Amino acid sequence: MTTAPQPGQDLRLRYLRQLSKEYPSQKAAAARIVSLKTWMRLPKGTEYFFSDLHGEHKGFLRMLKSASGTIRDKIETLFSGALARKDRDELAQLIYEPEAMLRLKQNDAQLSEEWYYLSITRLIKVFKAVSAKYTRNMTRRLIPEDFRGAIDELCYMDEDESRLQYHFGVIRAILETGIAGAFIQSLCESIRRLCVSRLHIIGDIYDRGAHPDLIMDELIRFQEVQILWGNHDIHWLGAALGNPALIASVIRQGISYNTFDLFEDGYGLNLRPLSVFASETYGEDPCLAFLPKDKFNVNLFDTVDPALAAKMQKAMAIIQFKLEGQLLARRPEYGMGHRDLLSRVDFDRGSVRIEGVDYPLRDSHFPTVDPRDPLRLSQGEQELMTALTASFRHGTRLQRHMRFLISHGSLFARHNGLLLYHGCVPMTQDGGFAALDIKGRQLSDAALFEYIDHEAKQAWYLEYDSEAQVAARDFLWYLWCGPLSPIFGKDRMATFERTLIEDKASHKEVMNPYYRHVEGEQACRDILSAFGLSSDQGHIVNGHVPVKLKKGESPVKGGGRLYMIDGGISRAYQGTTGIGGYTLIYNSHSFALAQHPIWDNLDEELFDSPVLQVVEKLPRRMTIEQTDAGQRMAMEIRDLEALVAAFRSGAVQEGDREDAGEVFDPGTALGQAGGEAPRA
Repeated sequence: MTTAPQPGQDLRLRYLRQLSKEYPSQKAAAARIVSLKTWMRLPKGTEYFFSDLHGEHKGFLRMLKSASGTIRDKIETLFSGALARKDRDELAQLIYEPEAMLRLKQNDAQLSEEWYYLSITRLIKVFKAVSAKYTRNMTRRLIPEDFRGAIDELCYMDEDESRLQYHFGVIRAILETGIAGAFIQSLCESIRRLCVSRLHIIGDIYDRGAHPDLIMDELIRFQEVQILWGNHDIHWLGAALGNPALIASVIRQGISYNTFDLFEDGYGLNLRPLSVFASETYGEDPCLAFLPKDKFNVNLFDTVDPALAAKMQKAMAIIQFKLEGQLLARRPEYGMGHRDLLSRVDFDRGSVRIEGVDYPLRDSHFPTVDPRDPLRLSQGEQELMTALTASFRHGTRLQRHMRFLISHGSLFARHNGLLLYHGCVPMTQDGGFAALDIKGRQLSDAALFEYIDHEAKQAWYLEYDSEAQVAARDFLWYLWCGPLSPIFGKDRMATFERTLIEDKASHKEVMNPYYRHVEGEQACRDILSAFGLSSDQGHIVNGHVPVKLKKGESPVKGGGRLYMIDGGISRAYQGTTGIGGYTLIYNSHSFALAQHPIWDNLDEELFDSPVLQVVEKLPRRMTIEQTDAGQRMAMEIRDLEALVAAFRSGAVQEGDREDAGEVFDPGTALGQAGGEAPRA
């Protein structure tokens, strides 16, 4: 008598039968097991963590091209005793910017066969060093196709005399055919690709800098990338979803930093209606409080006279204050009604009352504001917002970038023992976790983050302008500037005060107690435990607040449990930080911080290398088996072993596909060495 399978057994058998469609024979399943077990023994790939890029695309590209100092570190290891400092510098610059270096050498009449030969042999040594931890097939996939065969031959050969003669013959053929320059460019590109297996962006790609759109293009092209949202990313996401207050805020802030090229050339957002409205409404008004303040962003395509830009910014600021007041009126649960400052203006006296103090306004000429109903948009403002909303909603490139931000982004992540988030875990003065009231539920620490992550993603997929979507995109506004938002981390956003009040005492934004508590180790341990990570071995990677290195601050906090890696990539902060930013580098041996110099001229093609400092050595070299991906591989191996057993018992029938038994190659994506399981 045959015993009927139990429900759990039946489900397991159905799963194994489904798995057999991918591995239809014992041979195919066994080959996959062998591949996975081999892969798990490889060293963990090198991961790079950037934070607060703020539209600084040129600086970001320099960081990628230099692999944040890793390439220079390899050159020092390989050649410090063999090459002079000048030659090592030149080799690094060649890898970073091969076209520029070749052009420089040509202008100086230094492109000799000897230079080509020496450069190629040195680059091959660097290539071998950076590819040592990866499979040969993986590295082949990252070599540009035109020179894949030649680079492969030069980099993977025995060092016996006959092979060295062959090695010389390959290089001689390259020189004789006149393709040495193109070959060097491909070899340098391959080295750069091999050095960065996975990128983690710890928030704030957007705002301030000239071209976050170009950063997004680069991230989309990159094979393995993870984004943790910052409040400035949510700023743009909410605007792209049609939140009027965030649209007004994005435009106002962009004008203040003079990013007209981003709006009109980068994203095709039509600001012509705003220009016309501002000119007609504020024609004789000098709008001195609204002059663009940024000295770094230079528009190449959409230059706007500063006087007109000031009028445009003022128009958007007044609309923003009105729309934010309307939002707060319909969302009393945010507990932010006191931040509707436009309704607290005494229009006759030209002052505003904030927390019991009357402040005179720097500018009290508000022709579109009705003192009896200050939050109501005028007809012209309403028509303008209709046009601007349509432009944001239908901007093809903007929507594509926001879709990538949603699909590759999250509020937080647990990754290989690290806890990643942009801002803070809201805390109370006494060191406990602060709770946000969400529909009668008090949510804090991990539960709060999980709720926000879900809601932000839901906002993207809800029916546009439905009640649920309006509520979700209003919540995005709270995340942008709410006092218990984990990605904001301050008690207020004092835009109104900074713009319209001279007294700087009113500008103060108080940081969440989190930033004080994480200077100590216990708070960091409490946070790691709350998110289900080891308080002894885990680390937090955090951005958002620039580390003032010039004032003695350290990016390593909490007894080494936390890395604060906003070091001033944004040029707006470099006067405060004293450096050009940090990159955290996590390889199989250690954690290291790359300290980037302040690049005074980002249009120069050649640039200085960052300084690399190991901040924590791992007790032993880390393999993929010890990563999150390794755990997933171990689970897959167990499933495949069960499939082999089912084949042998006859519970699952073997198929007869022609490709049955084909050996799976785990080297399908370099980024998998950084912690992602290989794809079949």
